[in-house]
Amino acid sequence: MMKYIIFLFFTFSAFTAEAQKSLPVHYFPAEGNWETRRPSTFGIDSSKLQEAIQFAIANESKNPRDQELSQAMSFGKEPFSDGIGPFSVRGDASGIIIYKGYIIATWGDVNRVDQTHSVTKSFLSTVVGLAVDRGLIKNIDDKVFTYLPPIEIYDNRVYRSADEMGKPQFIEPFNTEHNRKISWDHLLRQSSDMEVTLWGKPDWADRPTDKPQEWLTRKRNEPGSSWKYNDTRVNALALATTVVMHKPLPEVLRDEIMKPIGASNTWLWTGYRNSWIVLDGKMIQSVSGGGHFGGGMFISALDMARFGLLTYHKGNWNGKQLVSSKWFDFATTPTPANKEYGFMNYFLNTDKKLLPSASEEVFVHIGNGTNMIYVDRKHELIAVARWIDNAEMDGFISRLLSSLNQK
Repeated sequence: MMKYIIFLFFTFSAFTAEAQKSLPVHYFPAEGNWETRRPSTFGIDSSKLQEAIQFAIANESKNPRDQELSQAMSFGKEPFSDGIGPFSVRGDASGIIIYKGYIIATWGDVNRVDQTHSVTKSFLSTVVGLAVDRGLIKNIDDKVFTYLPPIEIYDNRVYRSADEMGKPQFIEPFNTEHNRKISWDHLLRQSSDMEVTLWGKPDWADRPTDKPQEWLTRKRNEPGSSWKYNDTRVNALALATTVVMHKPLPEVLRDEIMKPIGASNTWLWTGYRNSWIVLDGKMIQSVSGGGHFGGGMFISALDMARFGLLTYHKGNWNGKQLVSSKWFDFATTPTPANKEYGFMNYFLNTDKKLLPSASEEVFVHIGNGTNMIYVDRKHELIAVARWIDNAEMDGFISRLLSSLNQK
């Protein structure tokens, strides 16, 4: 009997090893079909994995689910902080764990479309990468103003009033002494210190200092020398990229990225009610880079995971290079003015400051909420966690990694 049990044990072990061997080294989910595998298939501790998931659920953000109200509570102290784009009411905490390309766990409604806030910035920087790949931007160190004509703001009035006589009819946001020094790289790294009011939102009013007397008088830092998270400047990058592409950025993203990776048709990327321009005789909305003033990406956890898998593979999807791998090397290179940040919105784990439990090589796409896409090539792991308390991200990742029986 004992011999029979031993035989069964080794037979089962051999079968499991063979099953793992038969799985593709790099699995890419087809459109509408993402294969699942039991965690045990990969030797992952299911109980510890469940602990990580329960931790994420138990540490759901306490901010209001109504994103318009949440925005008002978070940014209401800022001047000109009123929302000018759409908001949504979010669902329950949700998420998905991807290992070696396969789904090994989910929680909540992973198909629900919710506002993803500043994870939008990672989609924006990817579209900029497409513009570079196509030669529309020749070098990211080029000055942005050299690429842009005067931009016409859409105005459905036939006549202008007499008091508007002599006032500019085009905008040239990069055509000032300071802004002419700004490169695409500065914008991508949030180190431009750009001076601009765009769509009614002044840069100085976006996360201002606690010294109001300096808001309009401080000396500008040389581009590249300082870092500040600033959505008005992100929106200036979105506008410049729209003009260079000569297309709405959601259209570019859909055709060049989301369709090829098999994303659903349920996501949308919006701008503001006043962010319309006239380009090539067409009305085009310049989209926003996040939900600070409303708008941005509204997307499901499943589609976020597909995008995470694309960044994991440095722009390659099942053998097709959608964005050059070099772009992702740039995106994950630390910014001199902030070594924990690459291109927007690649948060880096330099010196393990962001996630002490993870390796320095990981990066995370992060948006308010908190929405996160954790990308860990060392462990062949991607995790999407939505609406987790920002302070508990490392607690979740620590528990997730412990389920792999390795660190």
